Amino acid sequence: MLCSQADIRLLARSSDYRTPAWGIEDQPAFINACLQLETSLTPHQLLARTQSVERALGRERGREQRWGPRPIDIDLLAYDDLTLQTADLTLPHPRLLARAFVLVPLAEIVPERRICGVRVRDALARVDASGIERLAPR
Repeated sequence: MLCSQADIRLLARSSDYRTPAWGIEDQPAFINACLQLETSLTPHQLLARTQSVERALGRERGREQRWGPRPIDIDLLAYDDLTLQTADLTLPHPRLLARAFVLVPLAEIVPERRICGVRVRDALARVDASGIERLAPR
């Protein structure tokens, strides 16, 4: 859905990973993956597109508990080397270098990518990735 139009092209997709729930831990495990995209959209246009995809897949942000169960959650992690902080979007994502559930799939596709001056694989080496399970391809 996200890459179904000419203005977004999929460059790489990680495997799917089952990860322990984060935030509110008394909920089912999450399934996480990362995509590397090429786009002509601005960061805010890309954010609008991801939120449109979330709504199409049943997400109702106004009705959910923060960090609680949700059918899908698409985050923008980084956009080139852009640093941005607005009311609705911060790039790079402020907590991505501390979250194993992000770094494991991200390191699969772009281990040498530098975000905030840190290589993804080096950031991954600094976090606890226990409990994260790579799922078999479907």
